[in-house]
Formats: sequence, C-alpha cells, structure tokens
Amino acid sequence: MNKVITGMDRSKSYRVYLAVTTTMAEDARLIHGTSPTATAALGRVLTAAGLMGLMMKGNDAKLTVQFKGDGGAGEILATSNAKGDVKGYISNPMIDPPLKPNGKMDVGAALGIGMVVVIKDLGLKEPYIGKIDLVSGEIADDLTAYFFISEQQSSAVALGEIIETDGSVRAVGGMIVQMLPDAKEEAVEALEELLDRMPPVSTLIDETCGASAGMTEKAVMKALMDKAFNGMPDEFKVEALELRDIGWKCDCSAERLEQVVISLGKKELARIIEEDGEAELVCQFCRSRYHFDREHLERLLLEAARKK
Repeated sequence: MNKVITGMDRSKSYRVYLAVTTTMAEDARLIHGTSPTATAALGRVLTAAGLMGLMMKGNDAKLTVQFKGDGGAGEILATSNAKGDVKGYISNPMIDPPLKPNGKMDVGAALGIGMVVVIKDLGLKEPYIGKIDLVSGEIADDLTAYFFISEQQSSAVALGEIIETDGSVRAVGGMIVQMLPDAKEEAVEALEELLDRMPPVSTLIDETCGASAGMTEKAVMKALMDKAFNGMPDEFKVEALELRDIGWKCDCSAERLEQVVISLGKKELARIIEEDGEAELVCQFCRSRYHFDREHLERLLLEAARKK
C-alpha cells in the first residue's frame, strides 16, 4: 500500500501528513538488493522525502533529501515531487551494523556523523538549500531538527518499519505533524502528551492494515489517522482532508542518458568510441541499463560538436 492522508485539527492548531509506504519500500529493496538495515534507512528517507514533496505547492516543484555521514552507509538520497513520485538510493546497500541493545536496527550507526541537506526547487531562479549536522542519524530526529533549525517550523517527524526475518518489508510509513501560526497553547500541550505515548508508527500501520480486509484504502487511512490521534480532546481532534498517492517512480530514459553522454564532451566521447566502441550507463536510482553502440555514440559526438 502506498497512500498519504492529510488532516488538520478542529482548532486549526496543527496539520498532519500520514503515510503508508510499504509497497514503495519493498520496491526499493528489490531494486537495490538492500540488507535489512539499509532497507530501513532507505525506506525512512524515501517516506520522508515523499511527504515533504507533497507539502510543496506547484506541480513542477521538486525536492531532494540527502543524508551523508562517515558511517558505512555512505550517502542516502531521495528525490520527490508534489505529485507523490519518489525515487532514491543508498551508496552501500549491504550495510548491516550490529543491532542495538534493544534489538532494533541501528540506522544511526550506519550513517555515523555527517549532514542532512534538503534542496527545494520551486521553479524560482535559485533553489532553496537547507542543511544541518546530523543529530542522531535516525532520520526522523534529524528531520525534526532540520525543520526547526533551517525552516523555523515546529514539527514532529515519525518514521518506522517492520522488516520480516527474510528481509522483506512488512510495514513502513511515517508522519509529519506541524504546528500552525495561530496554534492554541492547549493544543500544543495536548499534542505533546499524545506524541509521548503514541506507539511507533510502524506498529500502528501493521495493526491497522492487518485488520483492513474488505476496507477501501481511504477507509484504512482514515482508521489509521483516528488510531494515531485517539485520545486528543474533542476540540483538537484531527479531521481528514485529502487522500494522496505516493510511490516509487523513476523518470530516467534513454533521452536523459544521452544528455549525460553528450555532457562528457567531444574529447572524452571520441576517446570512448576509439578505445571501447560502446558504452553502458546504469541509472543509480532504478538500476536500469542503457547501452550505446558505436553508431549511437558517433551520433552523440556529432551533436556534442554542434553544441560546442
């Protein structure tokens, strides 16, 4: 299941973006052949990037989220847009550090010390770029800090997953809660108390989706939101607004890769043609392979010469 439900409380003190991204995370696992820890790390970043993309205005808006540390994972990067299309990769898909003492996967250790960078391309002259040092490497904590430090937005980010013993994805999802400008103090206090006692988002997803036989996706997502915010005072209860699509989609193509080849320049292209007679490029997001034979490369060399 890949869905996002948005909502706002009755007092208009806070808004909610709640996602189930189990299918997207499993798609990414199969494409990149990730270890359980890498599956968890990549699934969290994909989910967060997807939610943040849907928060932007304008169909042409694009977003990139990059986590880069000195741990074995290297770089985890995801891109998304306002339509809910998401893609991403992890530099070391086989990273598998020891479990934490509580038995949970140690995504923080996989990332280590580093930075999170968020790039928002809203179609303006220059993109917005925000960056902060990693707080813990646990993704959700780092993005909570990012929103507060870089965007001056009080937010709570929750991300989580349940991975089966065979490495497949059982449940993945996330939630971003953001306070609105005229938030009531009582709503802030009630929300803080609720978030402190709320079960992990992955548990909520697993329980709700596991009991969803015969329900529509809209009904499942509404039930998930009601379950997550159960116990809020009536005046601050969340009311569902919109159901959105989210999911894996790579927009690579032969035409896009041709431009990459042309960008190598005449000298390098001529060298490849002379020494190898062919070239193969692999999309780092979806692992699709694009083969260019000698004739194709010679056509691209002529185009590169014309552009010069």
